[in-house]
Amino acid sequence: QVQLVESGGGLVQPGGSLRLSCAASGSIFSIDTMGWYRQAPGKQRELVATITTDSFLNYADSVKARFTISRDNAKNSVYLQMNSLKPEDTAVYYCNADGVRLRPGRISYRYWGQGTQVTVSS
Repeated sequence: QVQLVESGGGLVQPGGSLRLSCAASGSIFSIDTMGWYRQAPGKQRELVATITTDSFLNYADSVKARFTISRDNAKNSVYLQMNSLKPEDTAVYYCNADGVRLRPGRISYRYWGQGTQVTVSS
């Protein structure tokens, strides 16, 4: 069983910073892509940023130049450094692991974390 555990959310003032962390645990052989998504009240879940094993990065336009995603492959962990936070960044942030292989081969799975609340407010 694979679990994703997030940490680092909280309340921050506009212009402030937060760092989210997510660690995948379980019998994992490899993970293709790790990333962060977010869901604000009344809105659909949306991509924030993803990073592949080879460090190919993808960011939503709304967070480019403010957020930085990074990854530690040895620890099956992904991080999101969020700077210059805005009230519109308020959402539940979900960690995602895609292309998770439990053994060598083509079968892979996708997992989600439980979510961590980020609130940007004065």
